[in-house]
Amino acid sequence: MANIVLSGGVRSNLLQLQQTSNLITQTQTRLATGKRVNSALDNPINFFTAQSLSVRANDLNALLDTMSTGINTIQAANNGISSITKLVQTAQSLVSQAQQTSDTAVRATLSSQFTALLNQIDQLASDAGINGVNLLNGNNLTITLNETGSSTVTIAGVTDTANGLSIASAANNWAGAADITAASADLTAALVTLRSQSQALSSNLQTVQVRQDFTKAMINTLNTGADNLTLADSNEEGANLLALQTRQQLSTTALSLAAQADQNVLRLFG
Repeated sequence: MANIVLSGGVRSNLLQLQQTSNLITQTQTRLATGKRVNSALDNPINFFTAQSLSVRANDLNALLDTMSTGINTIQAANNGISSITKLVQTAQSLVSQAQQTSDTAVRATLSSQFTALLNQIDQLASDAGINGVNLLNGNNLTITLNETGSSTVTIAGVTDTANGLSIASAANNWAGAADITAASADLTAALVTLRSQSQALSSNLQTVQVRQDFTKAMINTLNTGADNLTLADSNEEGANLLALQTRQQLSTTALSLAAQADQNVLRLFG
């Protein structure tokens, strides 16, 4: 091939045809992938900037699962507190009934029912966990809010069993009025504790939900930024392909004409 000599006209048209063919291949790749920047060779600044944005978006997306699990864990604990509160209120009604009677047998029956409620409180507290984390059984929960781990929220666990709420000692035969009065005071204090815990959980839940919404919006912004740097306009690329195909046909015709011109020169020597 190195010994083949091409005329200037043929060589010029051949070069134009090769350039057009390369542009067609590039345009077809853009249409196939939907991106105008497919590698660092296309545009190194846009490629690496978009890659950085996409990596951060992926890191944040991985955090969404952790946030979602954390939200579910907080909600489970809050639901548990609501149910325990109802049981404590039911226990208060038993105490109220005991205060209205002097019959020791009736008081003993009410005390037995009270003890059964305490057992239910213990069981409910032990069942309020998700994925091995139970905020009502002493477990703490830490939720990471950004990809570097520099922003976190920690929810301290509590112990909402009968012992943890200091109402276990209120279970006795309620033979004396003092025992019933003490039980009533313990239950009132327990309700105050439960309401305080519920408020704290609601505040933490709102914080995590706000960060979850922010993270979703940030992921969308990052992905949009990456797309703006790399995505191709399919309409524009389609028009480019049509124009390049027309140019290719014209270049092929021009190359044929240049070759015919060379042949005409050779006929002079025939």
